[in-house]
Amino acid sequence: MVIAIDGPAGAGKSTVARALARELGFAYLDTGAMYRCVALAALEHGAGTLPERGALGALARGARIELRARVPAELSCVLLDGRDVSHAIRTPEVSEAASAVAADPQVREALVAKQRQLLAHGDWVAEGRDIGTVVAPDAELKVFLTADAHERARRRAAELDAEPATVLAEQTIRDQRDSTREHSPLAPSAGALTLDTTGSSLEQVTRRIAELARRARPQIERR
Repeated sequence: MVIAIDGPAGAGKSTVARALARELGFAYLDTGAMYRCVALAALEHGAGTLPERGALGALARGARIELRARVPAELSCVLLDGRDVSHAIRTPEVSEAASAVAADPQVREALVAKQRQLLAHGDWVAEGRDIGTVVAPDAELKVFLTADAHERARRRAAELDAEPATVLAEQTIRDQRDSTREHSPLAPSAGALTLDTTGSSLEQVTRRIAELARRARPQIERR
């Protein structure tokens, strides 16, 4: 079974997806981390600037990206060509670059292929911006998480220890870019349930999606 969770930055996708995977005993796929890895590799390759688009596609195809669980379960280990980049890919510079990198059709083609290979076997909670529309359009359960723009910026600012106003300004630019890009624009997929997480706790959102998953697959064990 594949549960697809999409939505804009700060909507709670990663936190909810990790919690949901633990609740259901599923594997967790953080597709955003994969784009961040390519962005980090591109910035390092270009000494702080992104290379031409053709080079981005080659970087994505050649990158060896591994996503591993570790203790505590809330954390995940991201390896790029054997190097732990779990923290390096979360900087504001890489976040901004990742949005630009994700707009490259060659990058998306390369990473979508890797993601589909993973999702072809086993039970997964996959989160990103085009899981239900492109990566796994046949997912048994598709959810689009959203939240008030100021709430999303507040969450991201707390996570990054940054000024909310600065995060909001950057978020607005990123939202515009992600929703208007030519390839795989950010939007709810057909059949997706839209959940507004503004004012909702992690437990409330996770419980709601878990209930939907168990309705779709009654044999899922309760933990």
